[in-house]
Amino acid sequence: MKMIALMAVMAIVTYIIRALPITLFRKEIKSKWLKSFLYYIPYAVLGAMTFPAIFFSTGSVFSASLGLVGAMLMAFFDKGLMAAAVTSVVIAFVSGFFV
Repeated sequence: MKMIALMAVMAIVTYIIRALPITLFRKEIKSKWLKSFLYYIPYAVLGAMTFPAIFFSTGSVFSASLGLVGAMLMAFFDKGLMAAAVTSVVIAFVSGFFV
């Protein structure tokens, strides 16, 4: 019973978050500041959710940090997403043996 109540609350909260913008913003948003603010929110939320998970994805924060550095270097040198992902995984995996 408790699990069903928790699932119902999660469903309601999810629905409210998705339905609220539709009901509040029926007209086109004309403010450039508000448009730019709303444009960058998904990236900020994605970063806020992903960044902490990077450090706890392995058994060691050090090996995860090395994998992050590898991915950032690949991104800096304009390599593709696949190259950055493979590089970070390999670096984190190999450095896990030494930590």
